[in-house]
Amino acid sequence: MALRSTSLELFSRKLRADGSSTKTPDKLLVEEPLTIQLDGTTVSSTMRTPGHDFELAVGFCHTEGLLHGAPVTGIRYCSTGSALETDFNVVTVETGGKAPEPTPRLGSTTSSCGICGSDAIEELTETLRVLPPHDAWDTDLLLNLPELIRGAQGLFDVTGSSHAAGAVDRNGEVIVVREDIGRHNAVDKVIGRMLLDDELPAPDHAIFVSGRASFEMIQKAWAAGFTALVSVSGPSALAVQTARRAGLTLLCFVRNGAGTLYNPG
Repeated sequence: MALRSTSLELFSRKLRADGSSTKTPDKLLVEEPLTIQLDGTTVSSTMRTPGHDFELAVGFCHTEGLLHGAPVTGIRYCSTGSALETDFNVVTVETGGKAPEPTPRLGSTTSSCGICGSDAIEELTETLRVLPPHDAWDTDLLLNLPELIRGAQGLFDVTGSSHAAGAVDRNGEVIVVREDIGRHNAVDKVIGRMLLDDELPAPDHAIFVSGRASFEMIQKAWAAGFTALVSVSGPSALAVQTARRAGLTLLCFVRNGAGTLYNPG
């Protein structure tokens, strides 16, 4: 449940081809900073759309490999005072010190960027094992994911500018959908929710992303144990290589019942 508004109404002027214009109210997507802490140590700051902040923080800690299997014992806003003092923009994930002392990311993470540097890429994947053997995915089901997820994109309906991620099982049941200004954040929110519900790893689930299939999208899906990733946009070469390394089915350019399969599995 969002503690802050996810959209804000501001006035704009609609310009028409005939030269006329109309002043109208617009619903715009909210973007605010979020500082994520693990056991009191700041590990990242990211721009996000408020809502499901606890899931985002937990999902980020999981996909970044910061938890090392340690159970989450608590999540709260701020760690040193009132949540109101920080405008609900600081979240602390707690493991009671069972997770190793984290190494913070240097600098901030925008809502559109992910990890940087070959060392960071190697660090994120070196502890991940090839996904266990699993049944091949029904491509007809995967090609239908945009339509399945679209019905749950309420924030996109209002603003037209949010990314979405969603987890679906092999029966086509939508397990969870989350929206955010950042596609990475939307994925972390889905993964965080499933981790808190004890539904990870997720070998019988596919994850849908509304943006491009970058390396980090593949890495996050791999870390959560998904065996398929579906994207409405294209992949990078590194994303395809990483999906093949993981044994992850990768289906991209999925639109109007068609798509491109890069890694059958």
